[in-house]
Amino acid sequence: MTKKLVIGHDKYALEVPARIFQGGMGVGLSLSGLASAVANEGGAGTISAAGIGMYEPDVYENLIEASSRALRKEIVKAHALTDGVVGANIMVPQAEYEADVQVCLEEGVHFIASGGALPMTLAELAGSNRKTKLLPIVSSERAFRLILKRWKRSGRYPDGVIVEGPNAGGHLGFSREELANPDYYCLEKIVVRVREVIEKEGIDIPIIAAGGIYTGADIRDIMSHGASGAQMGTRLVTTKESEAPREFKDAYLNCNQEDIGIIESPLGLLGRAIKNDFLEQAMAGKKHPKKCFECISGCAGVGEEVVTEEVTKLVGGAPFCYTMALVNAKKGKMKHGFAFAGVNAYRAKETGIISVHELFEILKREYEESA
Repeated sequence: MTKKLVIGHDKYALEVPARIFQGGMGVGLSLSGLASAVANEGGAGTISAAGIGMYEPDVYENLIEASSRALRKEIVKAHALTDGVVGANIMVPQAEYEADVQVCLEEGVHFIASGGALPMTLAELAGSNRKTKLLPIVSSERAFRLILKRWKRSGRYPDGVIVEGPNAGGHLGFSREELANPDYYCLEKIVVRVREVIEKEGIDIPIIAAGGIYTGADIRDIMSHGASGAQMGTRLVTTKESEAPREFKDAYLNCNQEDIGIIESPLGLLGRAIKNDFLEQAMAGKKHPKKCFECISGCAGVGEEVVTEEVTKLVGGAPFCYTMALVNAKKGKMKHGFAFAGVNAYRAKETGIISVHELFEILKREYEESA
């Protein structure tokens, strides 16, 4: 991994020597500590804005203000800890999406990665700002084409694109039918198809591939298919600098391959997580939300003590509060929460808990040995 990954061709061009982006893991798992540690190793560190305000005292009364304040604090901390590349991951369905984008622009993050839905308005929100690079997250070439069509109205192309395949942890941009068709919906083939769109458009932007990439050999392989770098989340969870509590890390260290499966969110979206007793009860409808934060667009109004049939239809999936479950997991209360994880999370036991520096050294060695 000697050749640097470069994003942009202007005076604000970013260089990512290690060619590795840190995945944005929400509700307090990807904050300034992990992001700065990755940046100090030559990677691109990522602060996740998802649920970041849940630890502010006024989050119940002022969700957007609390989230913006918390995000700003983490960005300032990260900039004080590293001179490397640090960006933010902002999910489109977040109620505070626009506010968080503005905080990132004001604080001068190096990039904004945005997914969870198509970030159609991100270029418009950024306006004339070219210092902060914009990286949409897509799971298909069709989604990428739609973004290009919309962004061109603002006179801007994406500065790069994160292509996330079906083996990722957390929310997935695939249906059950698509997940069952690995011959077409696999990361390698999606990267090739997105690369074809880029070439047809005549633009020069990098692809950062994500989803199931776990080793240096995986990085070399996906780059042979047209990616310029890789995004990793799952393998960073069990680093010393990860903001995940020990109980969360233990869920990775103690799980087996068969423990990792697909779950359905209250919005009917699919995600990959480590199965536990909480999820079994929640997916069976035995864990009901007592309060709705209205933190995700389309999920408001489900905070009833008694969940009716109408509410169940409204939210699409099992009627439980993802946000509170993930807040509990961040606090180490795994009996009341769960851990999102990619398909390779069970392999964490191979190395145990190591530092980000040690991990990057392992990845470099694996990359070289796979030549």
